[in-house]
Amino acid sequence: RFRNPQEGSVIFDDKIRGPIEFSNQELDDLIIRRTDGSPTYNFCVVIDDWDMEITHVIRGEDHINNTPRQINILKALGAPVPEYAHVSMILGDDGKKLSKRHGAVGVMQYRDDGYLPEALLNYLVRLGWSHGDQEIFSIEEMTQLFTLDAVSKSASAFNTEKLQWLNHHYINSLPPEQVAVHLSWHVEQLGIDTRNGPELVEIVKLLGERCKTLKEMAESCRYFYEEFDAFDVDAAKKHLRPIARQPLEAVKVKLAAITEWTTENVHNAIQGTADELGVGMGKVGMPLRVAVTGVGQSPGMDVTVHAIGQARTLARIDKALAFISEREAQQ
Repeated sequence: RFRNPQEGSVIFDDKIRGPIEFSNQELDDLIIRRTDGSPTYNFCVVIDDWDMEITHVIRGEDHINNTPRQINILKALGAPVPEYAHVSMILGDDGKKLSKRHGAVGVMQYRDDGYLPEALLNYLVRLGWSHGDQEIFSIEEMTQLFTLDAVSKSASAFNTEKLQWLNHHYINSLPPEQVAVHLSWHVEQLGIDTRNGPELVEIVKLLGERCKTLKEMAESCRYFYEEFDAFDVDAAKKHLRPIARQPLEAVKVKLAAITEWTTENVHNAIQGTADELGVGMGKVGMPLRVAVTGVGQSPGMDVTVHAIGQARTLARIDKALAFISEREAQQ
């Protein structure tokens, strides 16, 4: 055991909470070595901090009661006492300490869930710390502006919606090339072969506004690279009806006639079809969207069709027309 002083107090200036005092009479002679000879936590961390020349110990407020014990051991060893800062615990939405019950996970899980490093860092630094009303911080700004005396003494609640908002911001504000590097990992996890399709940089540009996470983006980009087995039931029921046959056949002719496959030419083909049929763009665009993507939502049809490619687009329109014929035959 460590023989704790019986008189006096341990006083330390917590860099977040201010002066904290413990009477030595409240502290027991704590065990520093177990019966099997192994050292206990409070002894290990003291030796480790001393050996590593730690100047600041920043940890959760649940360690405040350990601090006077560790300071007494440090003083007994003649070791320098570091500065201490005890951060408030992170709470769940119910106001209770964040735990696995709330979905608390390791940092790498956030990578797996599709969060960018910049977004997670930005969110964590703002969890209990502020610099005016500023919400967005680059890593350089975090380094320059962060101070312990600006950390709140009150507990902060983890807000997933706020994290998603920040992630969406960084997906759309960072260079697409940088985001694409992170996206490639998620695409690989899903087994998507991107060799026969647009560059991932283009996917970031196309889907960035629509996706809150990179995992969502990876799952949403399948139709640019892979054939789908079936159309979304609700989308097909609404848009792949017999009335859609004429617009699909007409737009297919115009798309097939394009010799230079550009977004502008694709747009002109879709718009030209609507003009010739005397209908709104939606009467052509929505059946075309379901035909080439399999779902009812996507980026603009001109950029989507262009990214999917001419041959694949024409083949999928044929598939949609066959689907319409099958529905007619069953009625």
